[in-house]
Amino acid sequence: MVTVAPPMLGLIDQANRLVELDVHRRAGVSASRLRDIAAGAAGQSGLLVVHPQLVPASYLAPLIRHSDKPGFVVADMNDVDEFKPVVELPDSPVYLLEDVDRGDHYANWSPNEVDRDLTAVGRTPLTLTEGLTWLLQQPAALQRNHCFMTIGSRKRKPGGALDTRTPAIWISNGTGRDGAANRNAPKIGWCWAGNRHTWLGFASSSGRRPLESDMAWPAPTSEALPLVN
Repeated sequence: MVTVAPPMLGLIDQANRLVELDVHRRAGVSASRLRDIAAGAAGQSGLLVVHPQLVPASYLAPLIRHSDKPGFVVADMNDVDEFKPVVELPDSPVYLLEDVDRGDHYANWSPNEVDRDLTAVGRTPLTLTEGLTWLLQQPAALQRNHCFMTIGSRKRKPGGALDTRTPAIWISNGTGRDGAANRNAPKIGWCWAGNRHTWLGFASSSGRRPLESDMAWPAPTSEALPLVN
């Protein structure tokens, strides 16, 4: 695996970062409760993730930053929140994502090819909200020409088949519909499942661990931030 960012912050620091960004409010979890969950996992390491059922990608996208610019969702992906996890997530409002990696060694592989290989080596692809959460905590994980896909999230068509678009996070050049103002901003978009890209790795993890699985599921607020196109 390729190390692409400084060591992950401790869980309490991560909880404080989520509170600073008001992610806990969107999830319906109090700041003190989130900090208590992090403190209760003392000695563990990984990425502190709020379940996507509580905080959707459209809320997290504008919170990530690159070159002091907020993230945005591409204009032709206004259905971003319909890209749901196709991997098993813990039955826990907050969980731990372990051994996160950007997957640079998968550059120039297609999503279809990588999906099979990750399964074979016992790793699991990141979902879109996990990838966004990672960038909230480690913005340096996103670098020009070294960005990543999050194929743990896919959209299903009415008949059950997978939409051939696969979500990814990269850095905008500020061209076309992105607009010049978005040059160097983090961009949440998609690529075809059968296509290869030399500048996109595939983010993955060694596994997920529930935190506070017996905690009652909170009711998320409906005050999601508007999409920034």
